[in-house]
Amino acid sequence: MKMKFMLLGILLAVLFFTGCEKAETENNTNPTITSYERIQNQILTVSCAISGCHSSPNDATYAQHGLVLANGVSFGNLVGKSPKNAAALADKLQLIKPFEAESSLLYHKIECAANHHTSNYGNQMPMGGLLLTKGQVEFIKRWINNGAKLSDVSVDTSLLKDTTVCLPDITPLPAPAANEGFQLTIDPFDVPKYFEREVFVRKNTPNTQDVFVNRLQMRGRSNSHHFVVYGFRSSGSLLLPKVNEMRDLRFTNGALNFTTLSEMQNHIFFGGGTDVNTDVTLPDGVALQFAPNTPLDLNAHYFNRSSYVLKGENYVNFYTIPASSVKYIANTLDLNNTDIALAPNERKTFIKTFKFNTITRVVMLTSHFHKLGEKFVIKIAGGSRNGEIVYTNTDWEHPAVISFKNPIVLNPGEGLTSEVTYNNTSSKSISFGLTTEDEMNIIFGYYY
Repeated sequence: MKMKFMLLGILLAVLFFTGCEKAETENNTNPTITSYERIQNQILTVSCAISGCHSSPNDATYAQHGLVLANGVSFGNLVGKSPKNAAALADKLQLIKPFEAESSLLYHKIECAANHHTSNYGNQMPMGGLLLTKGQVEFIKRWINNGAKLSDVSVDTSLLKDTTVCLPDITPLPAPAANEGFQLTIDPFDVPKYFEREVFVRKNTPNTQDVFVNRLQMRGRSNSHHFVVYGFRSSGSLLLPKVNEMRDLRFTNGALNFTTLSEMQNHIFFGGGTDVNTDVTLPDGVALQFAPNTPLDLNAHYFNRSSYVLKGENYVNFYTIPASSVKYIANTLDLNNTDIALAPNERKTFIKTFKFNTITRVVMLTSHFHKLGEKFVIKIAGGSRNGEIVYTNTDWEHPAVISFKNPIVLNPGEGLTSEVTYNNTSSKSISFGLTTEDEMNIIFGYYY
């Protein structure tokens, strides 16, 4: 009797898997199913048009990308439409440009190969979640190059049998020439599946005498939340972490590492932010000064919502100028509003003013908030320009970096006001915190 049940179980299993394989085969060979229907059903609906991403205008990230990829509307929202990404617009890309995959931002956002593009089009999509296969990427590429037609049925469905995951890759950032600057890096490290990993690595600058830096160029892998370079308020050897030792903000069980957290209290912002592929140049004659062997803390934050182990890796180039060309030494702005509290499904604006005690000339501004942030506005506080808007950003992934050739001059008692609007589309309360599920509100910049 026992043997009969075993044989019956094996027979049912064979029939089940045979049926699944047959259904999948029929789905991929059925000539009545168009190529775009396959893209929608097997890729967009599963990996993109999900809650919080591209499912509807109610998604928390909708203000950033303005793109809904749900069934019935995705085709019209993609084909022939202009992107919001500034670099893609400058390169004259469309979201999907018929017959030209290389001129289509969608293709750039899903292609994982290193050296694929050099412009800053942002993270590979789907971001941190269900990664596409190389077969799916190639299927979309060929559909676009065939004309991106809604009725097309010509794309070879056997491509979808290639289930090799298209893991994010990176092209290393070339270091400056020895007489032009220096490079610091965070070497490749693992980001475990279903985990957010934030690390710090202390490095010392290689200069043996004072140098003056007026350009910072950065590069990082996809699925990155931020990359920041910090200095230290106090450089006493007892207060500094060890050189070249990777320190985690969280243990593998998610608990905070309070040793690393306490070290963060000694930080001074030096550069970087949410967009890990930035290139910032200060105005002529303005530079950051680095003493010999200056200790710096490189801080990378990656998130991984997939079932694969991903990699983190970061580069930063410091480009120097001769001391004779320096007129002003730059300092860094790090103005943080931690008073954030959002009820479920609440939209709210938080306002805070930061005043200065001495004459302050602001030469660069950027911002930092997370995915619930809709709009980050910076205004002048006080003086003849009181209330004047000098900075606006609506993209948390690629925050605007604005340099001022003519500095914003703030007299003693004047300052900057941050007005930041959040839209909490979730069913839980949100407050200030260190993960991508929390929120932040920071003005970064440079002044002298």
